[in-house]
Amino acid sequence: MICELVKKQRLSETIYDFTVRCPEMAAKAKPGQFLHILCGGDAYLRRPISICDVIGGRDIRFIFETRGKGTENLAKYKIGEKLDILGPLGNGFTIYPEDTDAILLIGGGIGIFPLLNLAKQCKGKATVLLGFRNKDAVLLADEFRAVSKNVFIATDDGSCGYHGFVTDVMQNITASNAVSRIYTCGPTPMMQKIAEMAASKNIPCQVSLEERMGCGVGACVTCTCKVNGANKRVCKDGPVFDGREVEWNG
Repeated sequence: MICELVKKQRLSETIYDFTVRCPEMAAKAKPGQFLHILCGGDAYLRRPISICDVIGGRDIRFIFETRGKGTENLAKYKIGEKLDILGPLGNGFTIYPEDTDAILLIGGGIGIFPLLNLAKQCKGKATVLLGFRNKDAVLLADEFRAVSKNVFIATDDGSCGYHGFVTDVMQNITASNAVSRIYTCGPTPMMQKIAEMAASKNIPCQVSLEERMGCGVGACVTCTCKVNGANKRVCKDGPVFDGREVEWNG
């Protein structure tokens, strides 16, 4: 689908915030799904980028980090130009209306972006834990605060919020509060530890995995992972899986 870039903001040296006009995709998008974007130039493979938010029922917002030729090309697009986008793709987070107000959303680094729309869908029930390298890397904190019950920030160097990891904050919260469900997205080691901690406390946990993708629709079998003893495609079967079923070292 051809979508118009209607808003663009540079959040940091390497982080860009795009909003595209795409009413048909916006009507279908769910938290945790992603877009497969043609980046232009000589980058012929599309890049998978998580949906950050759906705005006004007609626009989709996505935030990405420039990591190579494709995303560097994408960052050069200007407001009013058209992007070739497939989406929304994948299976996103499953929200349970019967959950209590003790829902934890845990994000690390650029993994925080797909959690914003999820926080909105939780309608004020979510406590959000955000982890970053340092205070200069902190993003979207105020936006999460506006839609969440509580927001805690942890930084590796202690320059903002808790000095340590989000898993430390999670341990403190789950030790003294009943938690009905955990949703997480971020670096694989972080998610593995969160899933293991959640399993030890019998707390359901959904994890959003990231793998290199080719087609984005399950045909090329590039992004396989091992889930519950079977090979699964992150793009088609995920990217969200039950954390208890993921074989992290598989």
